Amino acid sequence: MTIPKTTLILILLALGLGAFVYFHEIKGATQQQEVKEKQQQIFTFAEDDVQSLTVKTKNSTVVLERNPQSNNPKWFLKSPISEPANDAIVAYLMDLLVKGKSDSTVSIPANQLAEFGLAQPNATIDIKLKNQKAHQLILGKSDFNNRFVYAQANSPTQPNGNINVLLVSKDFANAVNREISEWQQPIDNKSTPLPSNLPLPTP
Repeated sequence: MTIPKTTLILILLALGLGAFVYFHEIKGATQQQEVKEKQQQIFTFAEDDVQSLTVKTKNSTVVLERNPQSNNPKWFLKSPISEPANDAIVAYLMDLLVKGKSDSTVSIPANQLAEFGLAQPNATIDIKLKNQKAHQLILGKSDFNNRFVYAQANSPTQPNGNINVLLVSKDFANAVNREISEWQQPIDNKSTPLPSNLPLPTP
């Protein structure tokens, strides 16, 4: 049985319309969502790309470097003291830097940075990668709901003189506002040498 020409045309039109809806509506929406998520991502490097971190707060400056010889510990404190770092604490900060997203972005004139606590920031995180590239995250004050923190990430001044300000999780502030002792490896994990005057075991 041959299909009438008009019916065949209608079938082809329906298939064409279905393809149009898929590519322009469904797939287009997916691509827009992917672009939006990429725009919200603060940084695009991976954890293994990071060679060192310098965390400056109003109370201290902490320098952390990846251990080149072993994964235990994975990180070393280089300043203000030199000893193994608390890997769990560093991992918490690294996870935020690698996966952290901005809730929103606003462009402001550079002379308004003080209003967001960014002229004299509460904390600055300098990130140095293994390929010698550098990134920076500057943390200002909390927003009016006290749910987010104003921040700058690699924010050069735009041609119009404005600077992008991000809203990021308060977890960033929690991750960096620590005592020096918290950055140190817990005592339980430190190897304690045995005294040299211990008696030998009897056979």
